[in-house]
Amino acid sequence: MVGKSTVPVGTVDMLSGVLSPRPDVLLGWNPEFLRQGTAVKDSLVPDRLVYGVPDSAAAITAALDAVYAPLLAAGIPRLVCNFATAELIKSASNAYLATKLSFINAMAELCDATGADVKQLGAAMGLDPRIGSRYLHAGLGFGGGCLPKDIRSLRAQAVGLGVDSVDRWMDVVDAINRGQRSRTVGVARELCGGQLGGRRVTVLGAAFKPDTDDIRDSPALDVALQLASAGAHVTVTDPAAINNAWLRFPQLRFEPSTAQALDGAELVLLLTEWDEYTGLSPADAGALVRRRTLLDARNVLDASAWAAEGWTVRGLGRGHTAGTITTRLSAAGHRPG
Repeated sequence: MVGKSTVPVGTVDMLSGVLSPRPDVLLGWNPEFLRQGTAVKDSLVPDRLVYGVPDSAAAITAALDAVYAPLLAAGIPRLVCNFATAELIKSASNAYLATKLSFINAMAELCDATGADVKQLGAAMGLDPRIGSRYLHAGLGFGGGCLPKDIRSLRAQAVGLGVDSVDRWMDVVDAINRGQRSRTVGVARELCGGQLGGRRVTVLGAAFKPDTDDIRDSPALDVALQLASAGAHVTVTDPAAINNAWLRFPQLRFEPSTAQALDGAELVLLLTEWDEYTGLSPADAGALVRRRTLLDARNVLDASAWAAEGWTVRGLGRGHTAGTITTRLSAAGHRPG
């Protein structure tokens, strides 16, 4: 019997106790490392195989080797470890990725305070082979059903085991990530001259990331709800997650058509980096909106191309100043708050 799920440390020992009356049953743990949107590929070509086995359990290792023979023959790395290590690997990996994301988002806030550009900062850091470029892309932050769950689970396990350092570290990572959502709402308020009430705002994206209809802990929907609570007239669009989002948040207005969603908007926020949105024509989008004001909270658009079409563009950590934005909005007819 081999388990696959991400579970807290001690779960497999508990299952071993349940199975103890059955000496003919051997228990192993083979955690999965699947990502939403690429789960099939991650199953067929994983980056590693982990076997959690009890002492002297060569039979489990041999059985798993037989299951994964084609992958092992292709050179996929294999690690054989004890139960506790196998239980911790997935959570520890996700906690590290979350740490990188929250770190670069903290640097984005510092960049905004100093006039630096977080995209250039992250690119330069990523050239260091000890650091690497993956997960050093600043923006709205992470959501979904994996990273937030795993870092909070790790915190709970650490508290139960008296390991305060892990609890404190993950608390900071989680707080920075969630703070990006409030920060985004604050920037949106600046772009609206200090007042969100009555503004027509279009949110591009509802899923927590592109290529999925999953809205669990979606940063985009969290921001949309905060904007609506501040009095903005919010329209949300998404290529795949509209139905799920509407069922969960019927108080928001949803529009499946990007063009219809943009019609008459005073502020556009790109919150999920779907190809449909990153490939938008600034000129075509500009012909639909009431005011050409854009907050690229994922830092994925060519700001200069949009600015060339008369858009006021703001990213997170790109070194733009609220004063410049307020001046542009005043010239366009907004009254600074």
